[in-house]
Amino acid sequence: MQAMWPQSYDPLGSRVLSTLCAALPVLVLLGTLAVLRLRAHTAALLGLATALVVAVAVFGMPARMAAAAAVYGIAYGLFPIGWIVLNVIFLYQLTEERGLFLVLRGSITTVTRDRRLQLLLVAFCFGAFFEGASGFGTPVAVTGAILIGLGFPPLLASGLSLIANTAPVAFGALGTPIIALQSVTQLDLKQLSAMVGRQLPFFSLVVPFWLVWAFAGLHGMIEVWPAILVAGVSFAVPQLLVSNLHGPWLVDVVAAAVSIGAVTLFLRVWQPRRHWELEAAPATAREPQPDGTSSSREVWRAWTPWIILSVLVFVWGLPQTRAALDAVSIVRVPVPGLHNLVERVPPVVPAARPEPALFNLNWLSATGTGILVAAVVAGVAMGAGPRELARTYGRTLKLVRFSLLTIAAMMSVGFTTRYSGLDATLGLAFARTGWLYPFFGTLLGWLGVALTGSDTSSNVLFGSLQRITAEQIGLSPILMAAANSSGGVMGKMVDAQSIVVASTATRWYGHEGDILRYVFVHSIVLACLVGLLVLLQAYVFPFAAMVVR
Repeated sequence: MQAMWPQSYDPLGSRVLSTLCAALPVLVLLGTLAVLRLRAHTAALLGLATALVVAVAVFGMPARMAAAAAVYGIAYGLFPIGWIVLNVIFLYQLTEERGLFLVLRGSITTVTRDRRLQLLLVAFCFGAFFEGASGFGTPVAVTGAILIGLGFPPLLASGLSLIANTAPVAFGALGTPIIALQSVTQLDLKQLSAMVGRQLPFFSLVVPFWLVWAFAGLHGMIEVWPAILVAGVSFAVPQLLVSNLHGPWLVDVVAAAVSIGAVTLFLRVWQPRRHWELEAAPATAREPQPDGTSSSREVWRAWTPWIILSVLVFVWGLPQTRAALDAVSIVRVPVPGLHNLVERVPPVVPAARPEPALFNLNWLSATGTGILVAAVVAGVAMGAGPRELARTYGRTLKLVRFSLLTIAAMMSVGFTTRYSGLDATLGLAFARTGWLYPFFGTLLGWLGVALTGSDTSSNVLFGSLQRITAEQIGLSPILMAAANSSGGVMGKMVDAQSIVVASTATRWYGHEGDILRYVFVHSIVLACLVGLLVLLQAYVFPFAAMVVR
């Protein structure tokens, strides 16, 4: 039997040097992507090689365990993450080949021809619904594809979809990040939900303004401020109320539905004086289009695939549905040479405990499977036969092959850093910041999502550390655990997984470095603003009165 390996968070006997070594995989990954402008899969493989070398040579992880962690990450990258991306792009390909994206564009322009408001409606409102229903990259894939269909250039479609997919993230996938946070902190679930619900509504108001400002500039944003305010308020208020009065499960779904309805109704009675057009739309956007001239039947056909997707993904994500499907299909595979053989030790956890490594092959209940079913049903509704569906799926697989490789390599980096303890070393560096910890602890959540690509994973990674540190320095553990999730949402813009999903959805593969550079400053600044809010909630009245005790 293989011996258990305890993690070491200061293997070099110097906190500074150990932290610098722990940061090397991230620096290599992001540096080669954004600075050297290497292709994403090349950058990811270099980051993985660096992580393996540091894990084994510096942190003393047995080589077989490091290899097992890397393989585990590859498997997780392909399923469930890659499985979602593949099937969303499959649906998009079907609708495009049938000419329905042109009709869909026309139907959106009947609501508004202004590009700023189309962006607001699609990326923020519609994207929030998909985040609430499924999460895990689905909203970026869907909204990025729709924005491309509307004529947005690839960089804007990708970057703006990432910026918009922030405020809903903590309550994504029917509250999964908050539920995961509760499981590792043992804090009250509804108190955690309420505390996050007293942080993110501020940013649900800010993000729509920020989104349009990033696209159209300050003057362009001011011209449509009434519609932006309607979108933000109609999302923030339900987010606050549902998270505090009900719990984390339906926060985004309810808030997004209210926001979509409110913006659509508002635009029936108000339009800006000047309509904003794109300066250089792609050729596909300049082709003859049925803007405002399609029959009601054609418009219905164009929206049917996305309605089917919305309904099925929501139903697929319900706990009752997942439980029923898992009961007949799930296979849990302990990762050989890794499962319960890595030991997390204090101060990252209250007491030493083994780290599980179970690969859940929930092939039937996975969100990607729900999307595939929706795509097939939608394809049949569009008149596609079995051969056409098979041919389109084959073309889609060829289209996203490098993206799947990149996602797999990115997740492998994340899993290697997690099981080797590199992530915990970085986290402990944030935990040594004294009275400024509320600010830097929030940025720890940002770091967790940037490393793992998931607010859920970040909460599992650092939730316990947040509680321990908060109790040691006299802060509310509810506040800091919630801050981990709230700060993490801004890391979704820069995590490699989301960037690859965006580049794939917009068919701009090979430009991931450009997307990263576009969103990086937005991500850092918004994360710092969340940190400032948490700092005020920790020490300053009246913000401190908002803290759940």
